[in-house]
Amino acid sequence: MPRLKLVLEYDGTRYVGWQVQSNGRAIQAELQEALGKLLGGPVEVTAAGRTDSGVHATGQVVCFDTERTLPLKAYSRGLNGLLPEDIAVVSAEEVPPEFDPRRWSRGKRYRYWVSNRPTRSPLLRYTHWALFTPLQVEAMARAARHLLGRHDYSSFRASDCQAAHAVREVRRLDVVGAAGDEVSFVVEGTAFLKHMVRNLVGTLVEVGKGRKPEAWVAEVLATRDRTKAGPTAPPQGLVLEEVFYGDGPPPRTAGDSADVFDDEP
Repeated sequence: MPRLKLVLEYDGTRYVGWQVQSNGRAIQAELQEALGKLLGGPVEVTAAGRTDSGVHATGQVVCFDTERTLPLKAYSRGLNGLLPEDIAVVSAEEVPPEFDPRRWSRGKRYRYWVSNRPTRSPLLRYTHWALFTPLQVEAMARAARHLLGRHDYSSFRASDCQAAHAVREVRRLDVVGAAGDEVSFVVEGTAFLKHMVRNLVGTLVEVGKGRKPEAWVAEVLATRDRTKAGPTAPPQGLVLEEVFYGDGPPPRTAGDSADVFDDEP
């Protein structure tokens, strides 16, 4: 039975998130419904990670099994004709039967967008966090260095996060852009806790506004106390850009605790 891997792009504005829920329409439900029409029967898909309500993606990875064999263009073209305009298949490929989009992930990259213009932008309201106070971009970039590495990120997890532990590895955290224009936070790591990226951004913005010194970020990380960090940035600025894979699942050592699972960053 062929296993297909799809890369998706979507605007999460009008959805309750990736995962099927009872309180509204989910991206997973839209995709499964469209695949059911294309393949002539029910299809269940799994994703590399969950995205929260209002969060977007340019590189979400999903997979599913099907008894039908169709040309790959049926997914990149035909399926797009069945999906809503705010969800699209970017690419499709057949993968080994054991491929798992979550367990095989070597990491993910998210980007968080901020509009730092002096006035609000109607065109960016669903894709950026609007902050009108000029941000100190270089100060935020220096403060972000304190957050790199493998640490316990309890200070940046949501209170209802269900992850077994808070140890994660952040491999990259860049702050790019200019005050008075667009600013983005590029975060790459093995996996993320619930609202972790948005909490990292909210904390760095406190530095950018001049409310906190750069060294404060390291102090917050060390406390492992969510109440010491900055506010949670709103969801609309967050984009899942890319999921990274190797030739198989990441290597594990004896007694190693896997941390490949996201929980709505």
